[in-house]
Amino acid sequence: MLGGWGCSVNETAQRQTLTRKREPVFMSDLKGKTLFITGASRGIGLAIGIRAAGDGANVAIAAKTTKPHPKLPGTIFTAAEDIESAGGKALAIQCDIRHEDQIEAAMAETAETFGGIDILVNNASAISLTPTTATPMKRYDLMHQINVRGTYACCHLAHKYLAKGDNPHILTLSPPLDMQPKWFASYVAYSMAKYGMSMCTLGMAEEFKEDGIACNSLWPRTVIATAALALVPGVEIKNARKPDIMADAAYTILTRDSRSCTGNFYIDDEILAEEDITEFGRYAQDPSQKLLPDLYIEKV
Repeated sequence: MLGGWGCSVNETAQRQTLTRKREPVFMSDLKGKTLFITGASRGIGLAIGIRAAGDGANVAIAAKTTKPHPKLPGTIFTAAEDIESAGGKALAIQCDIRHEDQIEAAMAETAETFGGIDILVNNASAISLTPTTATPMKRYDLMHQINVRGTYACCHLAHKYLAKGDNPHILTLSPPLDMQPKWFASYVAYSMAKYGMSMCTLGMAEEFKEDGIACNSLWPRTVIATAALALVPGVEIKNARKPDIMADAAYTILTRDSRSCTGNFYIDDEILAEEDITEFGRYAQDPSQKLLPDLYIEKV
């Protein structure tokens, strides 16, 4: 598949990342900034919110869970409590990003409550690591409605707020673009959905550049120990890192100057290493265990 001018999509993404790479400019911290985070009732999304809350940020938790899930802990209300305990202000909003009207209403409520939106974090995602013959169309539709369409819709609707924001960022949790067949062979539907999120980053970084809105993607080197991971067959929590590493990496991106930090596909430990954070043992769920590479990552 070609990305233009005879280059592969992966080569195009790498070239754009390289051409934008420069000494990072930091914008102090996230105090008073407003983050709209999808799927933030638990896991990585919540961890990013808590990290921002430590600076005194405002966090809108846009997620579906209002009642405890039988297998997954956390609701938008418990997440709001965690955000406020960490020092931030929280707004719990029930929102299914498959529905444009719900996103629009949630963002309007966020902007009215906090005076605007500075940061959008596209964290919500559905997963099914199944081959084509074992992926019913209902599951295919779910992944594409949440991952690709939901990300696109959130970016589309957030633009008017971000364009007025202070150092505005869009951060999408999706992998670097890589069209190797091996990343598609075992779970083509999921890979299409995740790479669709990355394509939003690739295109919107160029489209929104004149508005000063940064668009970047972030992906973990290893699997991350979340409650959802525990439901994936064959994956052990002990071989994972804690969500804190993604939260710290996200913080590093979101505190950079939006006009000079855009169009990048970051890996969590790589961007932390840029800040001379190279001791990653504290992020391991069990430091004595070998870490398991996440999907779309060659090796730890």
